Amino acid sequence: MEAEGLGRSGTSFGWYALRVKSHCERMTAASLRSRGYEEFLPTYRLRRRWSDRWVELELPLFPGYVFSRFDARHRLPILQIPSLVHIVGIAKTPLPVDEQEIAAIQAIVHSGLAAQPWPYLRVGDLVRVQYGALSGLEGILVEVRKRHRLVVSVTLLQRSVAVEIDRDWVSLVRPARIGPTVAEACLAEGRARLVAG
Repeated sequence: MEAEGLGRSGTSFGWYALRVKSHCERMTAASLRSRGYEEFLPTYRLRRRWSDRWVELELPLFPGYVFSRFDARHRLPILQIPSLVHIVGIAKTPLPVDEQEIAAIQAIVHSGLAAQPWPYLRVGDLVRVQYGALSGLEGILVEVRKRHRLVVSVTLLQRSVAVEIDRDWVSLVRPARIGPTVAEACLAEGRARLVAG
């Protein structure tokens, strides 16, 4: 078995999203690692108030998903992991996650900046970060409670991650294409307001 994401020719296998049972992300990642597969479980920190104290939790950025790099033609050992529900794809054909999207999520996790799960967005200005730990990343710029965030999405999962950034760090790549009904829906939601480039 070729593990660690490399084949005999040295070519890299794709990253795949694995749908796992609820609250089994860490167990699945550990199982993949113990079988020799490269895995990626992006997490974030969240402070929550319990009845008698504050606790800091480390939670998955994509609840119910773990990413792994492997040869999709030889996926039987992965399918035998008890906590696995399925490999994300069309019918029974796994689809790889875009390499740039995985690289962007990895950069966010390794940056040390505050990140959190974010609703998947299809509207807003596409921006590129010019400065700081996330320099070169592209994402959608939004404003939440007078703070700017860069939203990076995993298209295959239709899930996103938001990381807090300084507005001066970014430059416009492509303006938003917002129809009146989408803009009205964003304003009606009241949680996020798109920031003009």
